[in-house]
Amino acid sequence: MKSRICSLALVLLAITLLTGCSGEEKDAKKKQQAQEIPPLSVEFITVQNEKIPIWIEYTGKTEATKRVEVRARVAGRLEKALFTEGDLVEKGQKLFEIEKTAYLAALDQTKAKMQRDQASLDLAKADVKRYVPLVEKGLAPRATLEQYEARKNELMATIKADMAAIKEAELNLSYTEVVAPISGRISRRYVDVGNIVGYGDKTLLTTIIDDDPMYAYFNPAEQDFQLMSQFKSKDRMEARVRIPTAMKGMLKREIYKGWIDFTDNRVDRLTGTITMRATVDNPNYSLLEGTFVYVEVFVTDQQQFIMVPPSVVFEDQRGSFVYTLGAENKSVRTDVIRGFEGRNYLQIANGLAGGEKVIVSALPNLAPGIKVDPKDVTGSKGIMAVLKQQEMIPTEE
Repeated sequence: MKSRICSLALVLLAITLLTGCSGEEKDAKKKQQAQEIPPLSVEFITVQNEKIPIWIEYTGKTEATKRVEVRARVAGRLEKALFTEGDLVEKGQKLFEIEKTAYLAALDQTKAKMQRDQASLDLAKADVKRYVPLVEKGLAPRATLEQYEARKNELMATIKADMAAIKEAELNLSYTEVVAPISGRISRRYVDVGNIVGYGDKTLLTTIIDDDPMYAYFNPAEQDFQLMSQFKSKDRMEARVRIPTAMKGMLKREIYKGWIDFTDNRVDRLTGTITMRATVDNPNYSLLEGTFVYVEVFVTDQQQFIMVPPSVVFEDQRGSFVYTLGAENKSVRTDVIRGFEGRNYLQIANGLAGGEKVIVSALPNLAPGIKVDPKDVTGSKGIMAVLKQQEMIPTEE
């Protein structure tokens, strides 16, 4: 019995020794594997407390600078449409023709009446001229001369009315040729050739819009408006208009540049916002009226901030943080307090003093204490570099 107990004890002791050796071997292997893992390649930017151009972004809608309704100003049958729908037209370009027959006849009639009245006026003048010496010599009554003079003055007034009637007839005749009142992009025709237009109302034939430059209306909160007014570094604030797109790889959208040229004089009672307007160049007519856009307003570049890309700031239960490059090229969690945020940058209100190297790539693979292989990309991915690439450095006036 004692020999069995001794044998069992020896077996248990051997198992313990083997297990201990196996655990030590595993720990050694883990340490060896940890030493063999190459450092994680990352990119970093060096942040500075510097003057950053501040742009505030709003949503807005575009509107043409001019919109004109082309209407029939005289009645008649529409005979011709002389434009291609959707094309650009020039001011004074002929667009439609309305039948002219009635208006030519009316013009001929007024001219004929004027000729008849002119003949009567010539006769009245001759009568006056003949009776003046007779009255002076007492050979004819003055009453007869006065009748001829009254007739002459009456006919002179009639001639003036005839001239006005001729001008009106010529004007009506000119209205039978409908021309573009402004240069711009023309819409479709709303009335087909052959229809009767202008009877009872001035029939709408088409519309023309002038969309170069283009307006973009947006509505900042009253508080934003006050901040812009207080901190703006230019009397005329720069603006950029861009179109959001979900087809970034296929559809390239250009940036439209201009200025803020209108601010309404009241706050909307329901929304607490103020209507403002940016006017931007649209030389290629690629920005269409009614488009949903983002309007970016430049406020100032005279204030200093510490800015980082918004994508590098993380959130957890402890708050906001970024990863910075620490001693021995190891990643370090740095707690920060967020400030103003835009599309291209996020202000660090507290937590960074300037000079820190903030990691901007391989972020999902990072954790505190990870060994990294850093590459400085401040010159291409730093905040000022990004703003320069996107042409958001304000121009000099």
